[in-house]
Amino acid sequence: MSSSQENQRFALGIDIGGTFTDLVLLDLASGQMAVGKRLTSYPDPSQAVIDGVVDLLNAHSVNPTVVHRVIHGTTLVTNTLIERKGALTGLITTEGFRDALEIGREGRYDLYDLFLILPEPLVERRLRLEVPERLDAQGQVLRPLDEAALRQVCRRLRAAGVQAVAITLLHAYTNPAHEQQAAAIVQELLPDAAISQSHQVASELREYERTSTTVANAYVQPLTKRYLEHLEQGLQAGGIEAPLHIMLSNGGTCSVETAAAFPIRLVESGPSGGALAAAYWGRRAGYERVLAFDMGGTTAKAILNQGDHFPMSTESEVARVHRFSRGSGLPLLVPVLDMIEIGAGGGSIAGVNELKLPTVGPESAGADPGPACYGLGGTRPTVTDADLLLGYLNPAYFLGGQMRLDVARARTVVNDLANTLAMPVERMAWGIHQLVNETMAAAARVHAVERGLDVRQYTMVATGGAGPVHACGVARRLGIETVVVPPAAGVGSAFGLLLAPISFDFARSYVARLTELDPDHLNHLFDTMEAGGRDIVTAAGVLLDQINITRTAEMRYVGQGHQIRAPVPAGPFEADAGSLLQAAFETEYQRLYGRLCLGVPVEAVHWRVVVAGPKPRVDPVHTVRPEAAGTDAIHKEMRPALFDPEFGPIETPVYHRYVLANGFTATGPAIIEETESTTVVPPNWSVRVDAAANLIMSVVK
Repeated sequence: MSSSQENQRFALGIDIGGTFTDLVLLDLASGQMAVGKRLTSYPDPSQAVIDGVVDLLNAHSVNPTVVHRVIHGTTLVTNTLIERKGALTGLITTEGFRDALEIGREGRYDLYDLFLILPEPLVERRLRLEVPERLDAQGQVLRPLDEAALRQVCRRLRAAGVQAVAITLLHAYTNPAHEQQAAAIVQELLPDAAISQSHQVASELREYERTSTTVANAYVQPLTKRYLEHLEQGLQAGGIEAPLHIMLSNGGTCSVETAAAFPIRLVESGPSGGALAAAYWGRRAGYERVLAFDMGGTTAKAILNQGDHFPMSTESEVARVHRFSRGSGLPLLVPVLDMIEIGAGGGSIAGVNELKLPTVGPESAGADPGPACYGLGGTRPTVTDADLLLGYLNPAYFLGGQMRLDVARARTVVNDLANTLAMPVERMAWGIHQLVNETMAAAARVHAVERGLDVRQYTMVATGGAGPVHACGVARRLGIETVVVPPAAGVGSAFGLLLAPISFDFARSYVARLTELDPDHLNHLFDTMEAGGRDIVTAAGVLLDQINITRTAEMRYVGQGHQIRAPVPAGPFEADAGSLLQAAFETEYQRLYGRLCLGVPVEAVHWRVVVAGPKPRVDPVHTVRPEAAGTDAIHKEMRPALFDPEFGPIETPVYHRYVLANGFTATGPAIIEETESTTVVPPNWSVRVDAAANLIMSVVK
């Protein structure tokens, strides 16, 4: 990478996925971008990161001391919750509320399942202990905290050997005094235990959700802290002096210290990077409405956005009993980008269900053992095996030739499934490819309809190792006629991490009708949240005059069970606060639902603040071409590829992406290869290269 030594400043993005760990190294002066991709290491995912960083820096002769920024997205928190491998955790709660975690909500995610299974609480009942105390809904003390009883509870938890303690006292979101008092005693008697207080983790009403979020935070806290410390030490041992920042689920980043204190904020860490990357490259290509489609080795993610606006959600779930059944998981009150996750990746396993019908996913072969064609012990057919047999993937150029795919092994496992369904192996491979495309399209279609959006008005931006292979097939089913595949699409999430500002979200619950708001109380709420946000982002290196603050309120008509989010103006609240908020609510309600409920009073429930630093300036010019790319010839080879089993394989031109210049055009079928991904241009689609090095694929009319 070519900038002069004295001007060198690099940014490094690191994303750990279920199958691959992706790295992007960007020269901030020249705009040159180098990428790395390797299998995720288990059981210690940080090892692949450290090894990959060393290899990437060495391969491009970059001194680690000139790395200016390091941003990391990880699946560690999600995987820990799914696999139930967190710390032994205790819960301290208000007397009478010991079983809130098991009682949950009255709603059932499947009304007709007589044998409905609910997620097991993360804390055993023997470790869920009560303490006498009570606040009312306004935060007034009805019964003081019984410190003697609390000390006895702490001694029981210490004897049980708990490593983390969650403190969730009733109505602590209105007055944290009792939780703070309890935390001081827990710290005294269990000095080695991680402590999570609900008013810090999720300062909102809804007892079950607040307790679930606080417990989950405590459960993953010790493991996350050790992992981040190990990763930080490993990078420093490799000579990287830049501070490590961690990607949050809301599309922002924070310091290691903040991430270690609130690890539950990392639950959708990696996927957020893919969304940021898709929006960035979509704008570079001239498209504002973008369907971000990121398909990796384990899952596919999708989110619809317009310009810089990402839909947000403050209610999510993790570790679902049924992966795609809303309500079957552990609820979390954390801000996340409102995306869908589909169990469809390159490693998704194909099989036959109880009705003898073919299925693909959500079970994945992951990185260990991986698809059968990896030759690492996989014995079941996957999407990657099918794509290889269809001729879409080059067995000698997977990961730029670092990994040779075993075609014979892929044929064997796909043929086993084909025999079960009495069909030729090629048609079986074609069926797997088509079925996974339909699965992803169906999920994206429902996602759009639920939000009142017409997905046909959007442009798809495809990232992830498998995304460009399947993008046109998914787009065709959605009625989308343009697909953008950005440079280094296979490591899109890692690149997206470089676009994230340092930021943090805060929330407080204050339920009141808009006609009865107390301006002084509102001013106090926002002043407290904004002061806390300034402390966090300035500690991560942001200057005070660079801070941007966004306020929102969640409101609803009185009697409704759910609320919508509307903007809140800056500055102190005056007596007319209610009328200003009423206007903001009605504008948003009209946009979402096309009507208003005239005469029905409106109430506010939650108040939110996002405190953020400036967006990083990133301007990549091109991807550094790997040495293995070799030739300057645009055309690489002709390869038979199957696009319709009725007509058999077609001799298809294969191109080197690294040598395709601005203005290059071709008509499908065509295959475009690069180190970390492959783009498939089907028949009746065309492709061109734009000035930003994007591949723009369009339906031929």
